[in-house]
Amino acid sequence: MKTTLELSDELFRQAKAHASAGGISLKIFVTEALEMKLRAQSPGQLKPWIRHFGALRHLGSERKKIERRIAEEFDSVDSKEWK
Repeated sequence: MKTTLELSDELFRQAKAHASAGGISLKIFVTEALEMKLRAQSPGQLKPWIRHFGALRHLGSERKKIERRIAEEFDSVDSKEWK
């Protein structure tokens, strides 16, 4: 698949230089870099603080109640403002 990436001039020069020094094309260099990044971010290797957010999953219903209440209040304020 083809895509377009917008990189800073400095990042492009560094990537191109690393690819050239390794004797590979920029396409291969970018592909390998993305693959490495994605492997490093696999679910088994999440940062410790991210794993703990799952412990707060039970608060999802509370959050929805709060959001509903806020929306009701905004609707109330809006309707009073226009009367």
